[in-house]
Amino acid sequence: MTKSLVLAAAAASLCTVAGAQAADLPAAPEPVDYVRVCDAYGAGYFYIPGTETCLRVQGGMRVEFRFRDFANDDNSAWGSREGDATTTRARAYVRFDSRTQTEYGLLRTFVDLWFTQDSGNDSASVTLENGFIQFGGFTFGRIAHGFFDFYTGDAWGSILDQGFSDHETNVFAYTYGFGNGLSASVSVEDGTFSRGIIGNGTFDADGDANDVYGGHKMPDLIANLRVDQGWGSAQIMGAVHQVYGDSTVNDSEVGYAIGAGVTFNVPMIAPGDTVSFQAAYAKGAVAYVSSNLEYDAVIKNGNVDATTAWGIGGGFKHYWTPTITSGFSASYASLDGYGTTYDVDQLGVQGNLAWQPVSGFLMGVELEYLKNDYDRDTAGTTLVDDDDLVGMFRVQRTF
Repeated sequence: MTKSLVLAAAAASLCTVAGAQAADLPAAPEPVDYVRVCDAYGAGYFYIPGTETCLRVQGGMRVEFRFRDFANDDNSAWGSREGDATTTRARAYVRFDSRTQTEYGLLRTFVDLWFTQDSGNDSASVTLENGFIQFGGFTFGRIAHGFFDFYTGDAWGSILDQGFSDHETNVFAYTYGFGNGLSASVSVEDGTFSRGIIGNGTFDADGDANDVYGGHKMPDLIANLRVDQGWGSAQIMGAVHQVYGDSTVNDSEVGYAIGAGVTFNVPMIAPGDTVSFQAAYAKGAVAYVSSNLEYDAVIKNGNVDATTAWGIGGGFKHYWTPTITSGFSASYASLDGYGTTYDVDQLGVQGNLAWQPVSGFLMGVELEYLKNDYDRDTAGTTLVDDDDLVGMFRVQRTF
């Protein structure tokens, strides 16, 4: 009996010690989702933990000091006591690019937000420069350049547009790749971002033409054929655009535009150098020739009469050294409003010089010039010939 009690007590003691030792052991750690690098789409992408979606977060900051309209003494900036001859701009950029491979192809979402603070404004403006979804060959959303756009200039064009088709618009588009860099796109685009003015021959107190455009009924229809290869890239494109008058006109026309452009890589001059050319013609859709042209149509005998326009231009991107670059663009455009005050010839020239001492950081200067030469009738004194010469100093950091 006594021997049994001793053995039972010893067993109980051993169980107590074993239990205490088990309680002292550390618990197994929970599994952790470490961020993994995603190198399928280039540098900077990582997998969102717990998913197969790759994400890249980018940003930047740009600061500009601007000199406005100093081509002559009677302009609205230097020549007016109320004009702002010097202005500033600060702009921040935030970009998100997510990509997921699916059985139907790439699923991509891209968001590009701009926060801009200009002189004289108490609060910053927010711009959705890009915000689109791509699924396979489809693109839905807002893009900085419509599918008609090809060459938009080699200068910055931050104050004056560079004189080419350059549309921020909302699209529903499809692109098919044939292989070897050849592709074709068709796009339905919001026509309110590409339409100009229908002038009825009257002007407001500021001398601006009254616009008698009606509501937006038909979207713009765009198609292009493009090639991208080692030698460069090229594109031919066309657009259909409705010119729809308001209730004072009760009339409309269907306008159109056609264009072609090419960019050549010219490393024999310097690595990274390019030379570009572009030409376009339009009737009733003049913004597809140049973003500086305004009048899609004029009112003639009570009806909408579409204007015609053509334009040609090009540019050169040059690396003086690996850290010193220049961009130069020049364009000419002519609009015919059938002998009215809206006829205009436009000449635009822009050029810059930039220093990039480290990757992602830039300092530079640019001059931009735009001349409007109106062909007024004998009674027209409303649209005045104008020369705009502006300049800027820019500091920019992107990451």
